[in-house]
Amino acid sequence: MALPLPPLAAVLAAPAALLLLVCMIAHVTARKMAGLHRHEEEKFFINAEGRKEPVPSIHDPPTTELSVVVPSYNEENRLPLMMNEALDYLEKRQKRDPSFTYEVIVVDDGSKDQTRKGVFSSRGKKILMADADGATKFADIEKVEEGLKNLEPWPNQMAISCGSRAHLEKDSIAKRSYFRTLLMYGFHFLVWFLCVKKIRDTQCGFKLLTREAASRTFSALHIERWAFDVELLYIAQRLRIPIAEVAVNWTEIEGSKLVPFWSWLQMGRDLLFIRLRYMTGAWQLETRKCN
Repeated sequence: MALPLPPLAAVLAAPAALLLLVCMIAHVTARKMAGLHRHEEEKFFINAEGRKEPVPSIHDPPTTELSVVVPSYNEENRLPLMMNEALDYLEKRQKRDPSFTYEVIVVDDGSKDQTRKGVFSSRGKKILMADADGATKFADIEKVEEGLKNLEPWPNQMAISCGSRAHLEKDSIAKRSYFRTLLMYGFHFLVWFLCVKKIRDTQCGFKLLTREAASRTFSALHIERWAFDVELLYIAQRLRIPIAEVAVNWTEIEGSKLVPFWSWLQMGRDLLFIRLRYMTGAWQLETRKCN
């Protein structure tokens, strides 16, 4: 004799209980906004005249056009090529336009929040995050600048322009294993489903922010590892900061720090917790002054 089908309520009870449990775990294990720790010697620098000066703060008025922030821990083999290309471009641009001023901030202290430290020490009206591997051609900054310009007028002086590799996806799939391709599509789905709807490539490390947008978003960040780009853009969307996505030239550079399965598993967990922790109020979009 056939057994009666369980009521719909009983069928839904187990998934609902599991979701409630995951929400509780996400809420209880949430850390408060991560502090920005600086050692005493990191609070000052020696200027060109040999005098000791306090490290600048993003909360001060800008004094240069562009700050380039390069997190570089364990990148001693790849950093020199990237820096040569970046400085060559910046110097030539300054010769063409003497009013263009810039600074390059290379952060290498072994911490997980190197990018945040660099951003909070920036003096630029615009702040560019650039990976030390040089995978993105530095001259493509002009493309992301154009993307930022196309968003004007910027509400409250806030806007973000993201370099994107989405246009290269078909070529990259042809070179990847089926397993890596499956992981890539799974990650993209989770990003879209849980956090960021309108940006196809959240992980390209070439992002240009106005000073106010950098201050607001980085002051609210909690994630310190690979998924921090997703939280950054999630915060930007919640704050209604306009975001442009611009195709850039990109070449895969050997020496990636990502271990495909475990890194993406950790990123998937972080994506779920980003959504749940904001949804349950464990994390809120408060910002604070970080000197």
